[in-house]
Amino acid sequence: MLSRRAFNRSLFAMGSLLAMGAAAFGQDTVVTSTLATPAPGKPSKTGKANSLATQTEIVEGQNQAPMLTPNSASSLQGAISMYEEIVTGGGWEPLPNRPLKKGAKGAPVIALRQRLVRENYLSFDTLSNADADVYDSDMVDAVKAFQINHGILPSGQVAEKTIAELNVPADTRLGALRENLPRVDAYAKDLTGQYAILVNIPAAQLETVEDGHVYSRHNIVVGKLERPSPTLASKVSDINFNPYWKIPASIVEKDIVPKYMADPSYLQQMDIRIFDGVDGPEIDPTLIDWTTTPPDRYFFRQEPGPHNSLGAVKINFPNKFMVYMHDTPHRELFGRNVRFESSGCVRIDQVQTVVKWILDRTHAPLDEATYQNLTTTTEQYEQPIDGGPDVRWMYLTAWATDDGRVNFRPDIYGLDGTDFIFGQPQPKTY
Repeated sequence: MLSRRAFNRSLFAMGSLLAMGAAAFGQDTVVTSTLATPAPGKPSKTGKANSLATQTEIVEGQNQAPMLTPNSASSLQGAISMYEEIVTGGGWEPLPNRPLKKGAKGAPVIALRQRLVRENYLSFDTLSNADADVYDSDMVDAVKAFQINHGILPSGQVAEKTIAELNVPADTRLGALRENLPRVDAYAKDLTGQYAILVNIPAAQLETVEDGHVYSRHNIVVGKLERPSPTLASKVSDINFNPYWKIPASIVEKDIVPKYMADPSYLQQMDIRIFDGVDGPEIDPTLIDWTTTPPDRYFFRQEPGPHNSLGAVKINFPNKFMVYMHDTPHRELFGRNVRFESSGCVRIDQVQTVVKWILDRTHAPLDEATYQNLTTTTEQYEQPIDGGPDVRWMYLTAWATDDGRVNFRPDIYGLDGTDFIFGQPQPKTY
């Protein structure tokens, strides 16, 4: 376990480093989405980097610490010890709801500096500087580090969202860290850290991990509040190109049939066919009374093609929830800052990076030409994966990485305080 002093030094140093690397962003916005960067340092042609908080990118060689490793419980316990001392010392005073940016002066700047010192984003010595009341470059870097660790676009400016996160009481932060310790313990079980895909639902982000470091980081679309994504542990078993979408009965009931009844051309437009059982004869939907027919009576299947909800590729892994990771024809969703939009599965920005990473590290490397050929046709192709990466779908609202950063995200499904670790959350109702 890190000592508190070492943990604190690492927290600030790494947070500042990452913040400086994200200096291009400029809004006080919740971090839940970005557009893709096909290669390190190369922004996506469809991206909106100035309005999004994180990047989908390959970070191989940068030695970035993943969200989860076999040492995560020890790192989180170190964070808990640090916040216990903060709470014992009286926590921190709330800040006034006043925007601040570089160059500002006066008592509000001193209050912000004191607040950042409490969590070691700034050193205690800065309080005695002659210009302690000036919002200087060091404060900009410290605020960026705070914003990154709290899921806010790292602008270095303090506005409404940043103030709200700064004003969350210290004992609330401590409670979140304690709440997530058993989750981290459970998710890290049997995880080697050598080869894994990590999904954090509250953060709406995915990491591919090899040899204890992040290879690539992706923005993802996860389950709606009323259709939450489950948490699970598994391994990748196979990859489907141009897959059929075998539509679950719950989606048939809630989405497909209502849309068909409102527009009889809907099924044809979306290339959805109906069968009397998986291998049964095709059914003419106009001959069925959908007001009295149970949603699971017939088998609904969407054909491969431009409208297919799974896009061009699907990554499978054994699980009892019938969920998977996949592409999507609705890539505009990755340009949103709040991306809880799926029916439970995970849609991956720049999914081809993940697919190639899996195949290159197994027995079936896939070159660009082959991938493009597979994804520009509707021909189905299934590639079994032997010795595939571990898969963890996690619900972490607070976690500490091995480099000392402490992260917090909103309890989007309202599961903190319920002892939730693995399983299917209950839909959030209003």
